[in-house]
This record gives sequence, C-alpha cells and structure tokens, in this order.
Amino acid sequence: MLRRSLFLPLLLHLLLLFSFGYADPAPNCTRDSPVVDSESQFEMVQHQLRGSLKIRDDCSFRVSQFDMLPGSDVHWWGAQDSDFDNLTAGFIVSNDGLNDTYKNSTFDVHLLSNVSWGMINVLAVWDRAGASDYGHVVLRREEPAKPPPTVFQNCKVLSKNFRLRWSLNVSGDSLEIGLEAVTRITDYMAFGWADPRAEDSDLMIGADVAIGGFKEDGVPFVDNFFITKYSECVKNDDGVAVGVCPDSVYDGPEGVGLANSSMLVYGHRKDGVSFVRYRWHLTKVTGNYDRPVNHSANMKVIWALGPIKPPDTINPYYLPQNHGAENYGHLVLNVSEPVNDCTGPLDAEDKEDQGVIIADANVPLVVSSAPAMHYPNPPNPAKVLYINKKEAPVLRVERGVPVKFSIQAGHDVALYITSDPLGGNATTRNKTETIYAGGPEAHGVQASPTELVWAPDRNTPDNIYYHSLYDQKMGWRVEVVDGGLSDMYNNSVVLDDQQVTFFWSLSKDSISIAARGEKKSGYLAIGFGSGMLNSYAYVGWMDDTGMGHVNSYWIDGNDASSIHRTQENLTHVRCKTENGIITWEFTRPLDPSCRREKRVECKNIIDPTTPIKVVWAMGTKWTNGHLTERNMHSSTSNRPIRVHLLRGSAEAEQDLLPVLAVHGFMMFVAWGILFPGGILAARYLKHLKGDGWYRIHVYLQYSGLVIVLLALLFAVAELRGFYVSSTHVKFGFITILLACIQPVNAFLRPQKPANGEQAPFKRVIWEYFHAIVGRCAIVVGIAALFTGLKHLGVRYDVENVHGLRWAMAIWFLIGVLIVIYLEYHERQRIRRQTFERSNWVLDNSEEDDSLDLLSPSRITADKELVPSVRMEVQLEPLNR
Repeated sequence: MLRRSLFLPLLLHLLLLFSFGYADPAPNCTRDSPVVDSESQFEMVQHQLRGSLKIRDDCSFRVSQFDMLPGSDVHWWGAQDSDFDNLTAGFIVSNDGLNDTYKNSTFDVHLLSNVSWGMINVLAVWDRAGASDYGHVVLRREEPAKPPPTVFQNCKVLSKNFRLRWSLNVSGDSLEIGLEAVTRITDYMAFGWADPRAEDSDLMIGADVAIGGFKEDGVPFVDNFFITKYSECVKNDDGVAVGVCPDSVYDGPEGVGLANSSMLVYGHRKDGVSFVRYRWHLTKVTGNYDRPVNHSANMKVIWALGPIKPPDTINPYYLPQNHGAENYGHLVLNVSEPVNDCTGPLDAEDKEDQGVIIADANVPLVVSSAPAMHYPNPPNPAKVLYINKKEAPVLRVERGVPVKFSIQAGHDVALYITSDPLGGNATTRNKTETIYAGGPEAHGVQASPTELVWAPDRNTPDNIYYHSLYDQKMGWRVEVVDGGLSDMYNNSVVLDDQQVTFFWSLSKDSISIAARGEKKSGYLAIGFGSGMLNSYAYVGWMDDTGMGHVNSYWIDGNDASSIHRTQENLTHVRCKTENGIITWEFTRPLDPSCRREKRVECKNIIDPTTPIKVVWAMGTKWTNGHLTERNMHSSTSNRPIRVHLLRGSAEAEQDLLPVLAVHGFMMFVAWGILFPGGILAARYLKHLKGDGWYRIHVYLQYSGLVIVLLALLFAVAELRGFYVSSTHVKFGFITILLACIQPVNAFLRPQKPANGEQAPFKRVIWEYFHAIVGRCAIVVGIAALFTGLKHLGVRYDVENVHGLRWAMAIWFLIGVLIVIYLEYHERQRIRRQTFERSNWVLDNSEEDDSLDLLSPSRITADKELVPSVRMEVQLEPLNR
C-alpha cells in the first residue's frame, strides 16, 4: 500500500515533466523536409546568444544549451538570407516568444501551421521593435558549415566577469582559446601558463601569457607576453627588457611585432562584453619565451584583467597596466578534461560601447556617410551615418539647447530626427512616426553642406533616433537629457520670499509649467489665486518607493478636508528630488475642453494676456489618499506674485496697480466728464450768441480724445502689449474707434446752408451720423468703464471695487438727471421761441448752426411755421 501511494505521485510528476519539458513530435507531422535531423550552432550577433539547433520534423525544432539576454519583442524569425534586406523582410515562424533571460536552456519550438521549412533558409532570433538580429542559423549552405567562432567544447568560470573557453585539437597540436569578460573596451584580458617550478605566491614571474583586447579603432588583437618582473615593460641600463613585455621585445628592436606564438582567430565587442579567440600551440615552441603545454597534465595557469596602455613613440606596442587587487588569479587546469560550468550569458551593466557625441550649441555636428564597420544594431545597410567622423554614435543633446547639424552625407541621404527606431520613412511601412526635425530638404555634400538647427524641448522624449529619410537603419539613437530648467523653458520668475522658482513656456493651446523649491521639503505646491484658499493647486511629491507624482487640486477651505482632488489633463508629468530639493513639471491646456458646470477644474482657464496670481507652499509629507492635518504645509508664501505669462515677468501685488489706476482715472475723466460735457455744450448752449458753444464742444472733445489715447498708451506699456481678449478690452477698443471717427467726421462736415435756405440732404445725413456715433461712443465708453472696474476686481482683487462701481453709477445717474433737467428747459425755450416766431409775417431769423436739425422741437416748430410761409407767399403779389 505504501509503495502504491509513493508510485502515483512519482508517475504524476513524470507526466508533468514530459508535458512541459520535451514535446514529442506531433502525431500528424511529417518528416519530409531535407533539413530534418540537421544540426547547427547559432551565430552570435547580439545579446550574448549561444546555442545549438536541431530540426526534429516538419513542424518543430529543438534548441539546446541556449543562452540569451532578455529583449522586449523577440520572436523566432524566418528569412531567405542573412543579409540586411532579406532579414528585415522576414516573418514570424512561431508563436513562442523569447523575451526572458535564457541560461543553458533546452526546449522545443513548434512552427506556425502556415509555415514550412521550405519557406525558411535562415532561422533567426529577431527583435521586431528595433529590427535587431540577436543571432541566426543558416539552414542550407553550399559548403559544410563551420561552427561559429563563439562555440567551444569547454567553458571555465575564472571570476564573476571573466570566462575561459577552449577546444582541444590534439592532432593539430593546437588549443583554441576564447577569453570572454565584462570589461571596458580599453581593458585587456590575460591568460597563460605559469612556470611549473614557481611557488603559488610568485606564479607571474616566468609566466607565458596571451594578452588580448581591442585597439583604439575597435580592431581586436592578441599578443604573446613573457613576465620577468612585476612592472610595466621597460629596459634597464644594459638595454635588456624587463617586466611584462611582448616576446618580440626580448628579441631586440628588429624583432618587435614579429615574435607572436598566439594567433588571433576572431574577436568582437558586444553588449559590453569583450571576446577574443586565438590559437595556441601545444608543443611547438617557437621562441625562448614560450612554454610547451602538456594537454593531459594538470598545469598551473594565471589570469588577469586590467587597463592597457596604447602604443606611443617610445613603446610601439600595447602594454598592460596593474590589474589591481581583485582582477587576477590562478588555478590548476587540465585542458583534456571536459568542463562546462558557465551558466547563462555574461550580463554587463553598461552595454553601450558606441561612441557618444555630446552636442554643443556653438559647434555644428558634421553628418557624413561611409561604409559600416561596427554598427551598433545589426543587421544594417552597407553605408551608415557618421557624426564628427564617428560611426553611428549615440548623440546626446540637452532640452532647450539648439543643436546645429552640417549635413554632408550626400544628396541621396536626407537626415531627419524621428521617433521611429528604423527610420527610412515609417509611412512606407504603414506605421506612424513623429518627426522632430529634418526632412527631404536636409541633404548636402561636403562642397555645399546643408545646415539644420533643431532645439529639443521639454516634451521631447528621452530616446529618439536620427536616420536617413530614404533608407532604414543608417543612424542610431539620440539621448535627450534634461539641461537646466532655464534652458528648457522660455520664462522664469522667483516667487515670494525667493523660496520657489516658477518656469513656463507658452504654445498655441497649452502651457508647460515647472516649479523648483530652493530648500528641502517633502512636497512642493503651487497655487493659482490670491492664496491657497479658493485656488487651483498643483502638488509634487515623492512616494515611499521614490516615484514622483504631480496631482491637481481645488481648495475651498483652510483644513485638509477642503482640498479636493481634480482630474486635470496633465501631460508630460515629471517629478524628481535631488538632495531633498523637489522639482516638478507638466503640460496642460490653456482652456480645458470639458463642461464647466460638471467639473470645477474645467473653470481653471489660463488667459496668457492677463496676469495670474501665484502662491506656493511646502510641507513634510503628501499622499495620494486621504489627507490629514499632518499633510498641511509648514511654510508658505506671504503674498501672491502676479506673473505676466506673455511678458515673462512678475511683480508683487502692490506694484502692479498704480499705472492701471491712472489708466482708469484718465478714462473716467474722458468718458465721464469731458466727452459728456462736450455733448451737453453742443446740445444746450446753441441758443447763446456767438460760437462759444462750438468752441467748448471742440475743446472738450479733443481734450477727451488726447486723454483717451494717453491712457491707452499707459495700459499697453504696463501690460507690454495690446491683446483683444477680455470684455473690457473689447468695449474699450470699440469706444476708442468711435471716438477717433468723430474728428474725421467733423473734418468732412458739409457746408452749412445759407440764411433762409433749406439744409441739403448731405448736411442732414452728416448731422445724423455725427450725433449717433457720438452718443454710441458715450454708451459704449460707460460700459467700458464698468467692465474695467469688474476686470480690476476679478484679476487684481481690489477690495473697494464694489464701492467704486456704486460711486460711478451715482455719478452717471446725476448726469442723467442733469440731462433731463436741461432737456426740459431746452424744450420750454424752443416752445417760447416758436410761439414768438408764429406772430411774424416774414421769417428774418438767420440760419446758423444753433438750429438743431435733429431736435424734435425743431421739427415741431417747422410745422408750426408752415402757415406763415404760405401767408408770405400769398402777400407777395401785393408788395409788387
């Protein structure tokens, strides 16, 4: 019974193991393809990919001892050939993804139902996002395939970052050795055989080692060295070389560069990992400084990693420097014994070896094209872009700092900055891209270069690309880093108490805002209003995990429960802290596109033409959840600062009003006293003898017009511009336009009729137009005065605006009562004058401007005078 109870779990375990481990061939899958049962080794291209492939049947294949660093969108990929055009035109062959890290893994892969081996000549591991080939296998070759140079029979871990690989060829009396290390491109890798007679504490002396690395131009090298002393290679007074020296140095000047028993086979630098393969002879010793290797014996070997000194005029060879206290060691090795303790790929923290070009605002970047030698993202075309003579470097630019390109890559290469990692015009691949600069016109040659200037802004992504518009993958990556906030934003001001700096940049429909505290705090808040009460606030803080946040709020009280979270449309949000100093940024629309009656944040409209009042607050802790009194601020601004968004300046609250107050007073004098006084003079003083009424009318009107224009200039100078946006400005513009029409109208006045003649039609039309425009100007001017007071109260929070409105209303009410009184007496005067004229047989009154053609009383008087005119006509024959 016990055996049965143990057998069932064991059987279930075995079934699960076979179900999820190695899959048997599908029962209906054939084995007709000629590539079935073929085996190949993957050729490493990127991501430290290694492994072997076996075609099991027409539907699947098995991958063994598979190593690979992770990717983002990696698939099994089929193509007709391994060149750039064929690989980029390939296709996915399996649903199995490859986005993880693989360490000596073995698994089966099934092809898609619509894919057969006849469609695949190259099987690759492909990253679709970057069109990157991690590694591939060519299934059909005209000649028998040789193992890739990265494949060896054995692998030994020397240290965490250094591995030794080798394959023994006894019949060829050689040892293929591979040195692989996570190290800088300027460092060396050393491995060799120690003197068998040396003590463990002194193994370096008398050692025969190979030192490999990469030259300054990226070409790999391996040289044979012999160690006679713990020092850099030098020559003593007798001219004898001592130290860590190449074998050729010991043979004298004529031997430099000739004696080298280690033969370089292959080398590459990928993903921050250096790899060189060389051939070492076992027993065939060519010099006095070479040690034979007994392949079947246990021999002491040494290794080291360290910086290397490039050749100069004194020493025309690469010389290793001191390896330090950790990067060296020794062990006993028998090369005939199989070893494979290397699990998984070497993973470097810094995988970027490509040169970095840092853009300078004052120095143009020379863009050219040349054959590809070490393109960072294979596969690639034969010709790629060079910047300042570096092949496809990483271009590092700062936000807000203009970058100047001098394009000399040829007329068939048009440079452009794009969001697409492949370039070559993404629309031709039915994809979208964002183009930041350049285009079809950005091409030139050395004799006639084209200049392109691009200024990345704060909304430019951290990683974009420079490419040719016509061909894919000719360029590489652009790193966009934050410069100073003053470079990324067009304007900045220091808020109250000089504890917070406020930055902004305006665009057509949006505004980008940043704030930086000048002292340590847990959060930084900015509010738009006279204080935090009844204001729209933005709070930036770091949570417990170190992630930055920026939230928007509406504050309608003085306690924590009065802080209400809003859902404003904030984009390009960033928040960071450096030494406790918080800096945050975001972009928001000037006018939120939402229903204002539904959400309070929809009323948070920013008018660039009107100053906004900005306050700040800091505290120790903020949270995304329920706020308490512990979240209240510990320091805050004492007064709001009025920020002029268009002017790019700020002023304290009390410093902004005087000029605008003078503007308002002058407008009141003009539209509340002078213009109405001039109209009253023309209306009610014509009965006086002489032209005194006319002089008063003209003097008052012109004086009012001059004061209006001066007041307008004061306002424009104070606000640094003339912006027709608010209701007050619109009324004022119409009023000033009507006021300016009147002098022109007066200049075009038709000639007055002679005594006894009827006024011509043009004169009547002119008087109507003059009177209507003048009265309309007064009405609109009064409206402008009231809207100006409202504007003053809303935007500048003047406390006595309500009283000023009542005072001005009473003033104009008194004016209306005066007009009613004068109009009543004027009608009485005209009625008396009409009665007196009705007794005259002949009308001897002089026709002058005292007769108001538009007066209703005049029309009545004319009707009453008609019988007198008829009587005059009837009596005319008697006078003859």
